[in-house]
Amino acid sequence: MPASPSTARAINDRLALRLLQSEGPLTAGQLKQLTGLSRPSVADLVERLQGAGLIAVVGETGERRRGPNARVYGIVADRAHLAAIDVRTESVSVVVADLLGEQLAEASVPIGDGIGTGAAVERAVALVEHTALAGGASRLHTVGVGAPGLIDPATGDLRDSAGLPAWHRRLVAALTDRLPARVLVENETNLAARAEQRDGAAHDRDTFVLLWLGAGTGAAVVLDGTLRRGASGGTGEIGFLPVPGTAGLPSATACDGGFHSLAGSAAVEDLAADHGLKEPPAPHELPAAALVRRAVEEGHAAFLDALADRVAIGAASVAAVLDPGCVVLGGELGRAGGEVLAGRVGERVAAMSPLRTEVRASALGGAAVLRGALLTARDAAQEELFSPGA
Repeated sequence: MPASPSTARAINDRLALRLLQSEGPLTAGQLKQLTGLSRPSVADLVERLQGAGLIAVVGETGERRRGPNARVYGIVADRAHLAAIDVRTESVSVVVADLLGEQLAEASVPIGDGIGTGAAVERAVALVEHTALAGGASRLHTVGVGAPGLIDPATGDLRDSAGLPAWHRRLVAALTDRLPARVLVENETNLAARAEQRDGAAHDRDTFVLLWLGAGTGAAVVLDGTLRRGASGGTGEIGFLPVPGTAGLPSATACDGGFHSLAGSAAVEDLAADHGLKEPPAPHELPAAALVRRAVEEGHAAFLDALADRVAIGAASVAAVLDPGCVVLGGELGRAGGEVLAGRVGERVAAMSPLRTEVRASALGGAAVLRGALLTARDAAQEELFSPGA
């Protein structure tokens, strides 16, 4: 059945908005050419979108012709303000942006073990509020939150997880109560994978696995363009994977003895010490990432080979079960190791598995979580605002 007039208008409006987002400001003539719509249809949609406060005249073409210069239309970026939050074990980072994702302000704050749960939550929420004001956002429309741990696939809530601070779970509820905004929470590794697929190392892949190497270890699984979470939201909890080379086995409450004990930051620091490798971290740099960075800079082959042996166990396990064709080494350690570490891991995976698996270095590193959270917030806000009747 043909679309009703109202449905057709809604489809045309969304098409025009997507073009203005991807191509930048356009004239009515350019919109006509790109959409294939008639001139009257384009004129109608421009009037509707202006009336809704979604687009505005941002300039003129400057081309002299009979009559006035052609007006150039662009999306009203401050129609909605967004925030992205990266929740770590001992810190919180925030980015505030407009509807097009242009960054307006950023800030971070440490939250150590000595601070109580209530004080930690208050510090984190206050950081978000102050950063929003610094970016000129008196009201946030959507907030994307990246946090370690399991996200309940039924409710979207952060589940209680052993080993994580109590303030993590409380933070999401506090943000929902204090901010006049929609709050979306997602596992940090899943957000990193989204960012790497959109803007990073996996931009040309519909199927891949992001192996997160940071303070802890994790994995995000993207199959046929869809992020897979599993029955309980635990897809990719590779830190619990039993592996050779550890002193024991992981348990239901702790990943000690699993892959985490081989490739987590503490284990990498111990490995570096065994190889006599030292490097003070830069401000806000993970100590293990500083050691990996120095090893790459100095060509410390023995350490890099030993680290690659460990990482390859996780990568080969993923390849054997999922056959993703591509594994991206993400997180601070993956970014620090770069192509040097990725190349070594790739060689070992090729020797361990008959399945062809390309191993790539992260293009975004630790920044991928914030980037993924911002993409999540932006897409959700645009989906709402660009919908009929919004």
